[in-house]
Amino acid sequence: MVLKVFFPSCCSSAESGILIGRWILEQNSAVILAVVHFPFIPVQVKQYLSEVQRVTKVSVSVLGSWSNSKQEKEESLSEFLEDLGTIFAHEPWIQISKEGDSKFWSCSTLQKHSNNPKEEEIILVYYDQRKVMLSHLHPPLDTATSTDRRADDASKLSAIFDTVAKSKILFMTDRYDDGPIKLTHWQSDGVEASIIVELMKQASVPACTLLTFLLSLISGICRSRVLKFWPLSFLWSKLSTCEQLGHRLQHLQVISSNKKAQTQTQLMRKANIFVSLLIDAALGILLMSWLYRKNRIGHLADTLIPVADHVAEELQDLLQWLMGAPAGLKMNRALDQVLGRFFLYHIHLWISYIHLMSPFIEMILWYVGLSACLGLTVALCILSDIIALLTFHIYCFYVYGARLYCLKIYGLSSLWRLFRGKKWNVLRQRVDSCSYDLDQLFIGTLLFTILLFLLPTTALYYLVFTLLRLLVVIVQGLIHLLVDLIDSLPLYSIILRLCRSYRLAAGVKFRVLEQQDGKPLRLLMRINPLSYGSVVQTYRLPTYSCYPKDSWTSLCKKLFLGELIYPWKHKGEKQD
Repeated sequence: MVLKVFFPSCCSSAESGILIGRWILEQNSAVILAVVHFPFIPVQVKQYLSEVQRVTKVSVSVLGSWSNSKQEKEESLSEFLEDLGTIFAHEPWIQISKEGDSKFWSCSTLQKHSNNPKEEEIILVYYDQRKVMLSHLHPPLDTATSTDRRADDASKLSAIFDTVAKSKILFMTDRYDDGPIKLTHWQSDGVEASIIVELMKQASVPACTLLTFLLSLISGICRSRVLKFWPLSFLWSKLSTCEQLGHRLQHLQVISSNKKAQTQTQLMRKANIFVSLLIDAALGILLMSWLYRKNRIGHLADTLIPVADHVAEELQDLLQWLMGAPAGLKMNRALDQVLGRFFLYHIHLWISYIHLMSPFIEMILWYVGLSACLGLTVALCILSDIIALLTFHIYCFYVYGARLYCLKIYGLSSLWRLFRGKKWNVLRQRVDSCSYDLDQLFIGTLLFTILLFLLPTTALYYLVFTLLRLLVVIVQGLIHLLVDLIDSLPLYSIILRLCRSYRLAAGVKFRVLEQQDGKPLRLLMRINPLSYGSVVQTYRLPTYSCYPKDSWTSLCKKLFLGELIYPWKHKGEKQD
């Protein structure tokens, strides 16, 4: 049977001593965690290991001996290392030694209490202890389609990674500590620490407490009954700015919570939210500084009114074209004139409203620009709401045309069933047979003829205003896609994958260091990082957007039947 020994590369130059680690019986593997070098007292070593085992819940024990032959080799030292196997009594007792200046190592096992000792094939695997401890091994994303062998390999690797990660307390002592036991591990030259990080940890406690209090106060105001009345509740549910502010408020509550993250996933989620908020606020401040330089707000206000007038003039020219003979089509003149004048009157009202608001446009934009300090996503949501308000007349035209078109489509379908002796059963939601008398058929024929000949005129207006409405929806959709990208992109995980790829491990790969007959096979274990696509898929943050994901078939059916398309309609809500 093959014995696998995982040896930390940081211990290659350690002084002679004993190997402490964990024995994994199911895999016939030994994970070496540190080297206890001389001098030491065996009783103190056992007490220390029992304390580590109590804290970490990892069965840490003495697995063997380590001999560094670069030191002066004494015969008594070799005999003492062999006798340690009797004191600590571990089966098998692993003996690893360095052979002078040679690059080859010797690794053997002793089984004193076995009746049938047999020589085992040994594989010595080097691993970077720091990287393995700081990394997080991710299971395969396609667990449903992965094979049993792949899942078994992942569980074996997980046992090794968990052993190193849970033994963190073992690495908190260095050579400068005045303890009875001297260890060699990846932090034996000094525990990694940062004064700036420690100061930030101390300052974050009162800051989080104050932020939690302010957020609870704001949340209480938002949940008050005043905001549940009809006008305010309607605006809160329809304006994307309010939805984005509520979403960011939830993010602030997550990162300011005093509750410690229990798992790696929760920790990464907090870090991703924190970095997303920082970058969002930084981009918003850059946008705000750009807007308030060189009086760009005034130039934008001076440009907005002419653009709105130009759009209104283009709509008037479009309606004049529809009221004539568009593309040589012969329309119903009476209905054409009525619809054209009706829409022209609405455009006249819209122009009057814009010119009435023109003295206050610059002041409104000046205060709206200040909201960019809340983040770029809030500014983009405000832009989307402004576009919705500026194109409200186009939305009204679309609703009028869609309702009129839908009425005629459903009227024609109902009258068509009348000709076939059918009717729609509302209670049972099905089509049943029905007998009609002569007067009903005569009236139905007249109504069917009138609706059929008026349908092209209505359909043309509906088509034109639906295209305009879809253009506005596409622009708003692109803005919301950008907002969702900023909200959901796990920026911290991507930066971590770019700078320290070993922190996000997808698996390991092995490189052969040496292979010689009579010598243990020496391998170097390297961490295989997650791909960028897997990082985004694993740590992507949820967004507030829950628009109905209609298929193209459903969308085309709605457009053909004249049903209204609401881009803000949430899942589970009933549509008109």
